[in-house]
Amino acid sequence: MGFEQVQHITVIGAGQMGHQIAMLSAIGGYETVIQDISEESLQKAEMKLRGIMSKWEEKGKLSKEAIEAAFGRLSFTTSLEEAVKETDFVIEAVVEKLDIKRDIFKKLDELTQPHVILASNSSTIVNSLIAEVTNRPDKVVNMHFFFPPLVMDCVEVVKSENTSDETAEITMKVSEKLNRTAVLLEKEISGFIANRILGALQREAMYLYENGYASFEDIDIICRKALKHPIGPFELMDLSGIDVGYFVMQQRYKETGDPYDKPPRFIEEKVEKGELGRKTGKGFYTYEKEGVKG
Repeated sequence: MGFEQVQHITVIGAGQMGHQIAMLSAIGGYETVIQDISEESLQKAEMKLRGIMSKWEEKGKLSKEAIEAAFGRLSFTTSLEEAVKETDFVIEAVVEKLDIKRDIFKKLDELTQPHVILASNSSTIVNSLIAEVTNRPDKVVNMHFFFPPLVMDCVEVVKSENTSDETAEITMKVSEKLNRTAVLLEKEISGFIANRILGALQREAMYLYENGYASFEDIDIICRKALKHPIGPFELMDLSGIDVGYFVMQQRYKETGDPYDKPPRFIEEKVEKGELGRKTGKGFYTYEKEGVKG
Protein backbone atom coordinates (compact mmCIF):
# COMPACT_ATOMS: atom_id res chain seq x y z
CA MET A 1 0.00 0.00 0.00
CA GLY A 2 1.24 3.48 -0.86
CA PHE A 3 0.68 6.70 1.09
CA GLU A 4 -1.77 7.94 -1.55
CA GLN A 5 -4.05 4.99 -0.79
CA VAL A 6 -4.64 6.18 2.76
CA GLN A 7 -8.04 7.85 2.56
CA HIS A 8 -9.78 6.74 5.76
CA ILE A 9 -8.37 6.87 9.30
CA THR A 10 -9.88 5.32 12.42
CA VAL A 11 -8.97 6.43 15.93
CA ILE A 12 -9.69 3.99 18.75
CA GLY A 13 -10.45 5.78 22.01
CA ALA A 14 -12.17 9.15 22.49
CA GLY A 15 -10.17 10.21 25.56
CA GLN A 16 -7.94 13.24 25.98
CA MET A 17 -5.57 12.05 23.23
CA GLY A 18 -7.87 10.21 20.82
CA HIS A 19 -10.44 12.89 20.09
CA GLN A 20 -7.76 15.49 19.32
CA ILE A 21 -5.81 13.09 17.09
CA ALA A 22 -9.03 12.41 15.21
CA MET A 23 -9.61 16.14 14.76
CA LEU A 24 -6.10 16.53 13.32
CA SER A 25 -6.94 13.73 10.90
CA ALA A 26 -10.20 15.36 9.81
CA ILE A 27 -8.54 18.76 9.41
CA GLY A 28 -5.82 17.01 7.38
CA GLY A 29 -8.46 15.91 4.87
CA TYR A 30 -9.02 12.29 5.92
CA GLU A 31 -12.40 10.67 6.35
CA THR A 32 -12.12 9.96 10.06
CA VAL A 33 -13.97 7.79 12.58
CA ILE A 34 -13.59 7.92 16.36
CA GLN A 35 -14.54 4.68 18.09
CA ASP A 36 -15.10 4.29 21.81
CA ILE A 37 -17.08 1.75 23.84
CA SER A 38 -18.73 4.63 25.72
CA GLU A 39 -21.40 6.72 24.02
CA GLU A 40 -20.98 9.32 26.75
CA SER A 41 -17.26 9.60 25.98
CA LEU A 42 -18.04 10.15 22.30
CA GLN A 43 -20.54 12.88 23.13
CA LYS A 44 -18.03 14.59 25.44
CA ALA A 45 -15.37 14.31 22.75
CA GLU A 46 -17.53 16.07 20.17
CA MET A 47 -18.49 18.77 22.67
CA LYS A 48 -14.83 19.41 23.55
CA LEU A 49 -13.82 19.55 19.89
CA ARG A 50 -16.63 21.98 19.09
CA GLY A 51 -15.36 24.20 21.90
CA ILE A 52 -11.74 24.06 20.78
CA MET A 53 -12.60 24.70 17.15
CA SER A 54 -14.80 27.63 18.13
CA LYS A 55 -11.75 29.20 19.79
CA TRP A 56 -9.65 28.43 16.72
CA GLU A 57 -12.18 30.25 14.57
CA GLU A 58 -12.18 33.26 16.93
CA LYS A 59 -8.35 33.37 16.81
CA GLY A 60 -8.31 33.03 13.03
CA LYS A 61 -6.47 29.69 13.07
CA LEU A 62 -9.10 28.10 10.81
CA SER A 63 -12.05 29.50 8.90
CA LYS A 64 -15.61 28.55 9.78
CA GLU A 65 -15.88 26.78 6.41
CA ALA A 66 -12.73 24.72 7.02
CA ILE A 67 -13.92 23.73 10.49
CA GLU A 68 -17.34 22.64 9.27
CA ALA A 69 -15.72 20.71 6.41
CA ALA A 70 -13.52 18.92 8.96
CA PHE A 71 -16.52 18.01 11.12
CA GLY A 72 -18.20 16.77 7.96
CA ARG A 73 -15.36 14.26 7.58
CA LEU A 74 -15.56 13.20 11.25
CA SER A 75 -17.93 10.56 12.60
CA PHE A 76 -18.39 8.79 15.93
CA THR A 77 -19.36 5.20 16.74
CA THR A 78 -19.30 2.65 19.56
CA SER A 79 -18.99 -0.21 17.05
CA LEU A 80 -15.43 -1.35 16.39
CA GLU A 81 -16.54 -3.32 13.34
CA GLU A 82 -18.33 -0.28 11.88
CA ALA A 83 -15.36 1.98 12.64
CA VAL A 84 -12.83 -0.07 10.69
CA LYS A 85 -14.81 -1.56 7.81
CA GLU A 86 -13.52 1.05 5.30
CA THR A 87 -10.37 2.19 7.08
CA ASP A 88 -6.84 2.28 5.68
CA PHE A 89 -5.02 3.34 8.84
CA VAL A 90 -5.84 2.82 12.53
CA ILE A 91 -4.46 4.85 15.44
CA GLU A 92 -5.06 3.24 18.84
CA ALA A 93 -5.27 5.73 21.71
CA VAL A 94 -6.65 3.81 24.69
CA VAL A 95 -5.44 3.44 28.27
CA GLU A 96 -1.73 2.67 28.74
CA LYS A 97 -2.19 -0.99 29.68
CA LEU A 98 -0.56 -3.70 27.60
CA ASP A 99 -3.27 -6.34 28.01
CA ILE A 100 -5.98 -3.94 26.82
CA LYS A 101 -3.92 -2.84 23.82
CA ARG A 102 -3.14 -6.44 22.87
CA ASP A 103 -6.83 -7.34 23.03
CA ILE A 104 -7.73 -4.40 20.78
CA PHE A 105 -4.99 -5.15 18.24
CA LYS A 106 -6.05 -8.79 18.04
CA LYS A 107 -9.58 -7.66 17.18
CA LEU A 108 -8.29 -5.02 14.74
CA ASP A 109 -6.21 -7.64 12.96
CA GLU A 110 -9.31 -9.78 12.50
CA LEU A 111 -11.64 -6.95 11.44
CA THR A 112 -9.48 -4.82 9.12
CA GLN A 113 -8.40 -5.47 5.54
CA PRO A 114 -4.87 -6.89 5.07
CA HIS A 115 -3.40 -3.61 3.79
CA VAL A 116 -4.36 -1.61 6.90
CA ILE A 117 -1.58 -0.19 9.10
CA LEU A 118 -2.17 -0.53 12.85
CA ALA A 119 -0.49 2.26 14.83
CA SER A 120 -0.35 2.71 18.59
CA ASN A 121 -0.25 6.12 20.24
CA SER A 122 1.33 4.50 23.31
CA SER A 123 3.74 6.83 25.08
CA THR A 124 5.99 4.03 26.30
CA ILE A 125 4.91 0.50 25.23
CA VAL A 126 6.98 -0.77 22.30
CA ASN A 127 4.95 -2.05 19.36
CA SER A 128 6.61 -5.49 19.24
CA LEU A 129 4.80 -6.37 22.50
CA ILE A 130 1.51 -5.61 20.74
CA ALA A 131 2.30 -6.82 17.21
CA GLU A 132 2.83 -10.42 18.28
CA VAL A 133 -0.94 -10.93 18.68
CA THR A 134 -1.49 -9.95 15.02
CA ASN A 135 -0.75 -11.62 11.69
CA ARG A 136 0.79 -8.40 10.32
CA PRO A 137 3.74 -7.36 12.55
CA ASP A 138 5.24 -5.61 9.52
CA LYS A 139 2.26 -3.22 9.53
CA VAL A 140 2.35 -2.40 13.26
CA VAL A 141 4.12 0.78 14.39
CA ASN A 142 4.21 3.30 17.22
CA MET A 143 2.83 6.72 16.34
CA HIS A 144 3.22 8.73 19.53
CA PHE A 145 1.55 12.14 19.62
CA PHE A 146 2.17 14.54 22.50
CA PHE A 147 -0.46 16.10 24.75
CA PRO A 148 -2.41 18.04 23.69
CA PRO A 149 -2.19 16.77 20.08
CA LEU A 150 -3.92 19.82 18.61
CA VAL A 151 -1.16 22.01 20.07
CA MET A 152 2.02 19.93 20.23
CA ASP A 153 3.91 19.72 16.95
CA CYS A 154 5.73 16.39 17.22
CA VAL A 155 5.11 12.69 16.55
CA GLU A 156 7.54 9.89 17.41
CA VAL A 157 7.29 7.12 14.79
CA VAL A 158 8.95 3.99 16.16
CA LYS A 159 9.95 0.86 14.25
CA SER A 160 10.40 -2.59 15.74
CA GLU A 161 12.56 -5.23 14.06
CA ASN A 162 9.44 -6.38 12.21
CA THR A 163 8.00 -3.00 11.18
CA SER A 164 8.53 -2.60 7.46
CA ASP A 165 10.21 0.44 5.91
CA GLU A 166 7.03 1.00 3.90
CA THR A 167 4.89 1.12 7.07
CA ALA A 168 7.27 3.58 8.71
CA GLU A 169 7.41 5.77 5.59
CA ILE A 170 3.62 5.88 5.23
CA THR A 171 3.23 6.70 8.94
CA MET A 172 5.74 9.53 8.61
CA LYS A 173 3.88 10.94 5.61
CA VAL A 174 0.48 10.63 7.35
CA SER A 175 1.95 12.54 10.33
CA GLU A 176 3.16 15.26 8.01
CA LYS A 177 -0.24 15.50 6.33
CA LEU A 178 -1.67 16.06 9.83
CA ASN A 179 0.71 19.05 9.96
CA ARG A 180 2.93 17.44 12.58
CA THR A 181 6.72 17.13 12.63
CA ALA A 182 7.47 13.40 12.52
CA VAL A 183 10.68 11.91 13.91
CA LEU A 184 11.65 8.32 13.06
CA LEU A 185 13.20 5.98 15.63
CA GLU A 186 14.90 3.13 13.77
CA LYS A 187 14.99 0.94 16.89
CA GLU A 188 12.40 0.59 19.63
CA ILE A 189 13.08 1.24 23.31
CA SER A 190 10.54 1.55 26.12
CA GLY A 191 9.57 5.20 26.58
CA PHE A 192 11.07 6.25 23.23
CA ILE A 193 13.02 9.52 23.28
CA ALA A 194 10.97 12.30 24.88
CA ASN A 195 9.51 10.24 27.70
CA ARG A 196 12.83 8.65 28.61
CA ILE A 197 14.39 12.09 29.02
CA LEU A 198 11.27 13.46 30.72
CA GLY A 199 10.97 10.34 32.88
CA ALA A 200 14.48 10.80 34.22
CA LEU A 201 13.61 14.36 35.25
CA GLN A 202 10.29 13.32 36.80
CA ARG A 203 11.80 10.42 38.74
CA GLU A 204 14.41 12.72 40.25
CA ALA A 205 11.74 15.32 41.07
CA MET A 206 9.58 12.65 42.75
CA TYR A 207 12.58 11.34 44.70
CA LEU A 208 13.41 14.82 46.01
CA TYR A 209 9.78 15.45 46.99
CA GLU A 210 9.22 12.01 48.54
CA ASN A 211 12.34 12.32 50.68
CA GLY A 212 11.48 15.78 51.94
CA TYR A 213 14.15 17.87 50.22
CA ALA A 214 11.59 20.39 48.95
CA SER A 215 7.86 20.79 48.36
CA PHE A 216 6.50 19.88 44.94
CA GLU A 217 5.60 23.55 44.47
CA ASP A 218 9.21 24.64 45.05
CA ILE A 219 10.58 21.92 42.79
CA ASP A 220 8.28 23.23 40.04
CA ILE A 221 9.44 26.80 40.69
CA ILE A 222 13.11 25.80 40.38
CA CYS A 223 12.46 23.96 37.09
CA ARG A 224 10.59 26.96 35.68
CA LYS A 225 12.89 29.71 36.94
CA ALA A 226 16.34 28.09 36.92
CA LEU A 227 15.97 25.59 34.07
CA LYS A 228 13.53 27.70 32.01
CA HIS A 229 11.05 24.84 31.61
CA PRO A 230 7.59 26.09 30.58
CA ILE A 231 6.00 24.16 33.46
CA GLY A 232 7.38 22.11 36.34
CA PRO A 233 7.35 18.29 36.53
CA PHE A 234 4.41 18.13 38.96
CA GLU A 235 2.43 20.64 36.92
CA LEU A 236 3.14 18.51 33.86
CA MET A 237 1.93 15.34 35.62
CA ASP A 238 -1.30 17.18 36.44
CA LEU A 239 -1.65 18.31 32.82
CA SER A 240 -0.99 14.88 31.30
CA GLY A 241 -3.01 12.96 33.90
CA ILE A 242 -1.46 11.39 36.99
CA ASP A 243 -3.12 8.08 36.13
CA VAL A 244 -1.47 8.10 32.70
CA GLY A 245 1.95 8.53 34.29
CA TYR A 246 1.13 5.88 36.88
CA PHE A 247 0.23 3.31 34.22
CA VAL A 248 3.43 4.15 32.32
CA MET A 249 5.51 3.63 35.48
CA GLN A 250 3.70 0.37 36.22
CA GLN A 251 4.38 -0.92 32.72
CA ARG A 252 8.06 0.08 32.88
CA TYR A 253 8.40 -1.64 36.28
CA LYS A 254 6.81 -4.83 34.88
CA GLU A 255 9.33 -4.82 32.04
CA THR A 256 12.46 -4.05 34.07
CA GLY A 257 11.74 -5.24 37.62
CA ASP A 258 13.94 -2.33 38.71
CA PRO A 259 12.67 -0.74 41.98
CA TYR A 260 13.80 2.60 40.53
CA ASP A 261 10.97 2.31 37.99
CA LYS A 262 8.26 1.44 40.54
CA PRO A 263 5.61 4.18 41.02
CA PRO A 264 6.09 5.95 44.37
CA ARG A 265 3.39 5.47 46.98
CA PHE A 266 2.23 9.11 46.84
CA ILE A 267 1.43 8.71 43.13
CA GLU A 268 -0.51 5.52 43.86
CA GLU A 269 -2.48 7.36 46.55
CA LYS A 270 -3.41 10.14 44.10
CA VAL A 271 -4.78 7.54 41.66
CA GLU A 272 -6.71 5.74 44.42
CA LYS A 273 -8.31 9.04 45.48
CA GLY A 274 -9.18 9.96 41.89
CA GLU A 275 -7.00 13.07 42.12
CA LEU A 276 -5.71 12.75 38.57
CA GLY A 277 -4.84 16.35 37.73
CA ARG A 278 -6.54 18.98 35.60
CA LYS A 279 -9.12 16.57 34.18
CA THR A 280 -10.57 15.87 37.65
CA GLY A 281 -10.03 19.37 39.07
CA LYS A 282 -7.41 18.22 41.57
CA GLY A 283 -4.01 16.58 41.41
CA PHE A 284 -0.96 18.07 43.05
CA TYR A 285 -2.71 21.40 42.47
CA THR A 286 -6.39 22.37 42.50
CA TYR A 287 -8.03 23.66 39.31
CA GLU A 288 -11.26 25.25 38.26
CA LYS A 289 -13.00 23.13 35.66
CA GLU A 290 -12.11 24.30 32.16
CA GLY A 291 -11.61 22.83 28.72
CA VAL A 292 -8.27 22.26 27.09
CA LYS A 293 -7.07 25.45 25.49
CA GLY A 294 -6.59 25.29 21.73
